[in-house]
Amino acid sequence: MDELTVGFFTDADAVSGQLEAEGYLPDEDTALTVFLADVLGKPLLIEGPAGVGKTELAKAVASAAGVPLIRLQCYEGLDESRALYEWNYSKQLLSIQAAKDPGGSTDDVFSEQFLLTRPLLTAIRSESRTVLLIDEIDKTDLEFEGLLLEILSDFQVTIPELGTMQATAKPFVVLTSNASRELSEALKRRCLYLNMEYPSIERERDIVLRRIPGIDATLALQLAETVDALRGLELKKAPSIAETLDWGRTLRALGTTRLDGRTITKTLGVVLKHASDHAKAITGLKLTE
Repeated sequence: MDELTVGFFTDADAVSGQLEAEGYLPDEDTALTVFLADVLGKPLLIEGPAGVGKTELAKAVASAAGVPLIRLQCYEGLDESRALYEWNYSKQLLSIQAAKDPGGSTDDVFSEQFLLTRPLLTAIRSESRTVLLIDEIDKTDLEFEGLLLEILSDFQVTIPELGTMQATAKPFVVLTSNASRELSEALKRRCLYLNMEYPSIERERDIVLRRIPGIDATLALQLAETVDALRGLELKKAPSIAETLDWGRTLRALGTTRLDGRTITKTLGVVLKHASDHAKAITGLKLTE
């Protein structure tokens, strides 16, 4: 094992047990891949549609391990200054101006005291292990992927003015992708890969029962079956697991114990956020508005 790696989990069964204790129910493939990423010290790339629990898995790992979660939310145009580090230009300018005063001294404006760390560098410099979540990496471009390669290969960051900073406690890195574009082979080679799909009806029912205490078991099953049917309608935005849970909490708040057509129609806005999807659901599930 790499000398920097101190595992969070003893085996795949421990992953399952510890994540379940945090309210996250992993399947066997997920538990095994998380364990391997942990014990091998490899970044974990999770790909799948939005709303299947990719981000929640990273949060659950951090919570189960009792370590901080450092999150980098990716977006188009994300660059080094927002992801890695930048210099405190205002403080540098004040230091330069102060040096011009009588008796003033000149500080090195490219020293540690002027460095502003962003999520990637914060995780690398942490003295104890963290979970580093690089969320929705597919929203960035190839140039940003190139920025990540040194971090994901050697767990180090090179700053021209300060030199190379090596991790003393290797973070558990999770990258998520909604598969909106193909990621580079160079990035994929550095990661273990996990494809995550929507859960089965039975597993989603179990998630609802675990996350919504007191909900009727029959209602939980009806809810999971209905959401599964909605996902089969080729909607603009299929319901996420989080929206399934929101729907369940809504039904519980209404005192509902049975999910009939009228109740579905009245509460569809909890899970479907586009008018066209609402219309498809009414037709596809043979509901009456």
